[in-house]
Amino acid sequence: MEIWIDAACLELGISPPVNVTEILDVARDAAHNVERPAAPITTYLLGYAVAQGADPIETAALLSRLATGWIKDA
Repeated sequence: MEIWIDAACLELGISPPVNVTEILDVARDAAHNVERPAAPITTYLLGYAVAQGADPIETAALLSRLATGWIKDA
C-alpha cells in the first residue's frame, strides 16, 4: 500500500501526509451504513474538504459520525 501511495503522490505531484487508517475507516463507515458506492464518494469528499483547508482528523471523524448515524431509506 505504501508503495502505491508514494507512486500515486509522485504522479499527482503532491506530498500530503496520508493516514491510511482514517481514510479506510471513513470508507468502511460509509459503505456499511449508507451504501457501498458511498465509500469512494465519501473519501473523495474528505480529500476535497481537506484540500480546502479542513482538518483531516476532524473531518474524518465528522463523516464517520454522519455515516454511522445514517438511517437508510430516511
